[in-house]
Amino acid sequence: MAEPLDPYDAHLTTADMVILEMEAKDKTEATNQLAERLHAAGRISDLDGFLKNVNAREHQLATGLPGGIGLPHARSEFVSQTSIAVGITKYGHALDFGAADGPATVILLIATPASSFSDHLEVLATLARSLSKESFRESLRRAYDAEVIAELINSSLVFFDH
Repeated sequence: MAEPLDPYDAHLTTADMVILEMEAKDKTEATNQLAERLHAAGRISDLDGFLKNVNAREHQLATGLPGGIGLPHARSEFVSQTSIAVGITKYGHALDFGAADGPATVILLIATPASSFSDHLEVLATLARSLSKESFRESLRRAYDAEVIAELINSSLVFFDH
């Protein structure tokens, strides 16, 4: 059974789920690297099964956001608790997630349990609101510390609109 999401105890990511200086040849490889972090953290039970869910979602609609953000995501029966893995690309590297304004340098892989439709939408909406602010995107890019990046993501999700 999936854990319910408590927005006031939002430990959706940890330093172990952050990749600094990420190098990947394309969005699929980047998503795989991030999913491996979620799997290693015990947040997903079946890496291949979860990646199939993410790839199926990615084929429906591009997940690039303006400002250099890639936001691959999926609800999946292989996810034990809502989680976010974060990749900050190595300087000079960027990955095409289909955003109209160009490739992404910050990638956030959102994984939610299959049964958590409302949590999935809340996390997406709240993150999208935070990521629409240039200052927040720049804070993520300039942090150079996985603990700081995890804290920035977690604190941005404490303020759900309930």
